[in-house]
Amino acid sequence: MPHSRNSVPLPRDPVLRIEQLTKRYRGKHVPANAEVSLTAHAGQVLGVLGHNGAGKTTLVNQITGLLKPDSGSISLAGVDAVAHPARARELVSVQAQANVPITGLTPRAAIELVGRIRGGRAAEIRRRTGELLEALDLGPWADTPAQKISGGVARLTAFCMAAVRPGALVILDEPTNDVDPARRRLLWSAIRAMATQGPAVLLVTHNVREAEHAVDELVILDRGAVRAAGTPAQLTAHLRTQLLLTLDGSTSPALPPGLHAERTGPAQTSVTVPSARGAEVVAWAHAAVDRGELERFALTPASLEDAYLELVAEETADSHRENAA
Repeated sequence: MPHSRNSVPLPRDPVLRIEQLTKRYRGKHVPANAEVSLTAHAGQVLGVLGHNGAGKTTLVNQITGLLKPDSGSISLAGVDAVAHPARARELVSVQAQANVPITGLTPRAAIELVGRIRGGRAAEIRRRTGELLEALDLGPWADTPAQKISGGVARLTAFCMAAVRPGALVILDEPTNDVDPARRRLLWSAIRAMATQGPAVLLVTHNVREAEHAVDELVILDRGAVRAAGTPAQLTAHLRTQLLLTLDGSTSPALPPGLHAERTGPAQTSVTVPSARGAEVVAWAHAAVDRGELERFALTPASLEDAYLELVAEETADSHRENAA
């Protein structure tokens, strides 16, 4: 049974099992969640990925007992979370999408207070709080009144409040919002470190690029339903023969024969390139930079973001065809 000096005793795998979960809101044609099934294991980070309105928040609210599903089941550390929501909530630590108000407290005091409320010993919680503050480089603001800290520091404080004495399941809802790039990297490291201590971590996010490097497995939600699930490697396996060429510049030179721009912005063009043509394209791009036709370029393997955009585009096209039929 996973256990650490900084956390409560945790149950055996799986920590969270959701089967065929369905929730509809009155007056809405598309269900908020449609037969969602997923499993979160102890010691692992499970990402729930989807755009705004995909059903992520509704899913979290059902896990934490704030909403009752229309059908389906939620088992949390062996507890029926639908029948016993109060008991299930005791087993969960949550960093909500909105920061918890801590007016009148400092970040250190707020973190220690939550740790004590969750049953930690004073010395243990002080030590753990210090570890978290150091890991996230929050020392300069640790004893600053909450009304004087930035949104990013408040966001990191909220994470620490969830992590100081984690439950069997830790839910992190968009944890990197408002966090600066340097501390965002520290936060991802802290999330991984917390998972290794034993709890299952459910990471809810729309940030595809960062999620790819932070999770063990992913569930992709779109219009309330699970569209794909697996490891990042599994979800991108079908794109292994493709590379992504990104061109930066206010103008774009003519591409090599057979290549076509797929996504363009004010100063950036993206092109899918067969991996067999990688050396040819690099030589072409270097020459374009030398001629001043490009500012810079990058050739990278296809990413989870590419797979996600492809998947969502396919689902949108299918939906339009169904509506037109």
